[in-house]
Amino acid sequence: MKESTTINKASINIEKIRADFPILSRKVNGKPLIYFDNGATAQKPLSVIEAIDNYYKTQNANIHRGVHTLSQEITIEYEKARSTIQKHLNAKHAHEIIFTKGTTDSINLVASSFGKKYISKGDEIIISLMEHHSNILPWQILCEERGAILKVIPINDAGELLMNEFEKLLNAKIKIVALTHISNTLGTINPVKEIIEIAHSKNIPVLIDGAQAVPHSAIDVQDLDADFYAFSGHKLFGPTGVGVLYGKEKWLNKMPPYQVGGGTIKTVTFDKTEYADLPLKFEAGTPHIEGGIGLATAIDYINEIGLDTIAKYEHELLVYATEAIQKIEGVKIIGTAKNKASVISFIVDGLHPFDIGTILDQLGIAVRTGHHCTQPLMQHFGIKGTIRASFAFYNTKQEIDEFIKGLERAIKMLK
Repeated sequence: MKESTTINKASINIEKIRADFPILSRKVNGKPLIYFDNGATAQKPLSVIEAIDNYYKTQNANIHRGVHTLSQEITIEYEKARSTIQKHLNAKHAHEIIFTKGTTDSINLVASSFGKKYISKGDEIIISLMEHHSNILPWQILCEERGAILKVIPINDAGELLMNEFEKLLNAKIKIVALTHISNTLGTINPVKEIIEIAHSKNIPVLIDGAQAVPHSAIDVQDLDADFYAFSGHKLFGPTGVGVLYGKEKWLNKMPPYQVGGGTIKTVTFDKTEYADLPLKFEAGTPHIEGGIGLATAIDYINEIGLDTIAKYEHELLVYATEAIQKIEGVKIIGTAKNKASVISFIVDGLHPFDIGTILDQLGIAVRTGHHCTQPLMQHFGIKGTIRASFAFYNTKQEIDEFIKGLERAIKMLK
């Protein structure tokens, strides 16, 4: 690890951290980049960039299949990355960590494999109103194919789950509950441990979409008792195109393969195929090798800073930005849950989010505008979309000040 990432865990050394992210020094439209689109993808530290660069320069080979030195070396590194992720999530076994393309791929894997095994006509599946499309569509398609029914947990005006309504939905027909840990649009942190306990009391397994949670907080899958937990590397300061599905061994062993091909088998004949043990059973083809290594490097990086330190600092940014935005006339925050991550979605009376976002971009400020792949949630609030500012530990209060100035300028220009 570079000297620049040696940080006092009691506080954020923002200058040292920002020096680790090369992209933060660039200019956009002649202005210093202010990157507030971390909910979509996070920037990458030098250690991750260099790990990927080093793979192609000195380690490039395929894994699990070669007797030559390069193949053996990189197989060890790749499996070491799996162990790093296992420890980070406190999974019981390394083979419960399945490398995927990302959260979307992980959820599709469970919907397909679990669905083939356990979902029949008349069965029911529960999701929530605040889900990302990636945790709606796979279950919707499964229900259409199997004749099952999709049930939705409603929310209140603050963007919090109505837990009493959730419990009313539970019955003997429910086969799985799938919901987000943190809403990508609202920032709501859902009480997933409580939800899992309630579901398990009725022997119902639970999948958690952790795409927005893993970058902001420590996740202990054994403490949560999650049956499945999915996340993406690129939101965790790692590479794009790689992600993780944690699954309890008992479920993964029972489920059929999602995709098949090289690496997923023990023996193949034209009469019968015997599939490999976990985790290879669910990892068809040549994987995103450098992605797995880069993701483990990103985890090492954030652990050196400390997730508790990160969570505390990002909460300070959230409070600071929320107070500032609330002072602007005509601005309304969508999503005011008591328990929130560092995400603020808002609308401006009479103005389109796209127009606000375009002007902010001219000022070098990157935010997200639109429905954020949560169209049912937008329909619930009766809006087309929002402007979303999402913060990471390399952002600053000074950047928020510039963002507020830019937002006020944009409103003045458009009114």
